[in-house]
Amino acid sequence: MRRNLRCARNFEILQLFKILSDIVFTPQCWPLFGVIENGKDYLEGEAYIKNYHDPDFARISLAHQTAFMTILYFKNNLYFNKDDSFSFSFIIVSPNIPADARWNKNGVTVAGGHGDGNATNQLSSPNGLFIDDNQTIVIGEWGNNRVVQWKMNDTEGQVIAGNHGSGNLLDQLTVPTDVLIDEESDSVIICDLGNQRVVQWSRRSGTKQGEILIDNINCYGLAMDDQRYLYVSAYSEDEVRRYQIGDKNGTVVAGGHGKGDALNQLNSPGYIFVDQQQTLYVSDYRNNRVMKWNKDAKEGILVAGGQGAGNATTQVSLPQGLVVDTLGTIYVADTWNLRVMRWPAGAKQGTVIAGGNGAGTGPTQFNRLEGLSFDRQGNLYVSDDYNNRIQRFSIE
Repeated sequence: MRRNLRCARNFEILQLFKILSDIVFTPQCWPLFGVIENGKDYLEGEAYIKNYHDPDFARISLAHQTAFMTILYFKNNLYFNKDDSFSFSFIIVSPNIPADARWNKNGVTVAGGHGDGNATNQLSSPNGLFIDDNQTIVIGEWGNNRVVQWKMNDTEGQVIAGNHGSGNLLDQLTVPTDVLIDEESDSVIICDLGNQRVVQWSRRSGTKQGEILIDNINCYGLAMDDQRYLYVSAYSEDEVRRYQIGDKNGTVVAGGHGKGDALNQLNSPGYIFVDQQQTLYVSDYRNNRVMKWNKDAKEGILVAGGQGAGNATTQVSLPQGLVVDTLGTIYVADTWNLRVMRWPAGAKQGTVIAGGNGAGTGPTQFNRLEGLSFDRQGNLYVSDDYNNRIQRFSIE
């Protein structure tokens, strides 16, 4: 996701990095990325980092215990304005979760969990979810035809879209599935499945209705890359399309060759994920597999499952929620098997990191699961659909 900050000219860059990451650096780490002291080191309006030799970009890795986040610092992203301030645009990519990471097997309910209903402390069939930098959880509710947000440690949620019954008016949603936050416009983008459209609602208070971004599409999953291209899975068309904001047609970037299990085909694609290189990952729902499509590729690469439906560690059955970390490790909601699987890059089988203990309401169980997300500390969040709750599994 891309962020923008506006600061005084003499704002120390080290302080800026601290704010961006919410990580306290130790002095021993400072030489690793270089410090621009007091904003003095700039040339013709373009800031640069001391000891910076790559002509295109510098990669700065910041870590605090098990929380990792990569900030890509590009040329021209820091520029000075006429009012003697500077603007800084930056991109945050997926959490860089350590290869040996483990999660607590007991989930904690952080939203819902009070039965199926539409009260402010309830959820009804939560589907896609998105965690912002403040650990606010944005959730698409299939059953309540609304999108809600739950701030950290709150016991009640706040409606930010829909909640006016099922319908196709601009203040209504019908069976919303996936959601994502567009930080640049401070809005939530919603896959409005029942209305065959993608809509955008401002997160600012007082918003009464959304606007249609894309219509006439049987959408299910959403993703956005750092260039603000929007990716939408069209489950009945068995394809994923990429759109520029404002573009109504889009370009097919995965599938589009009819329903099937060939490498250039998909069968009811659901949730999707796109990484920094615009590599697309697809939960190929009815093919019981996860596919990877490199940018401009003509066919995909099998990266998880693809061994038929079943509960072996080489299999996924009706995969849904999907996240890929910076190591290329895949995290997928193995819906039929009631578990979250972790597949390292190149692995032939995965490991269970949450669930897998049959259907139920216990802290180690799910009753059908949908969306997945991580916060910046690497904690895992899961939409426990039929239990009408969001579960958090803390990284250890």
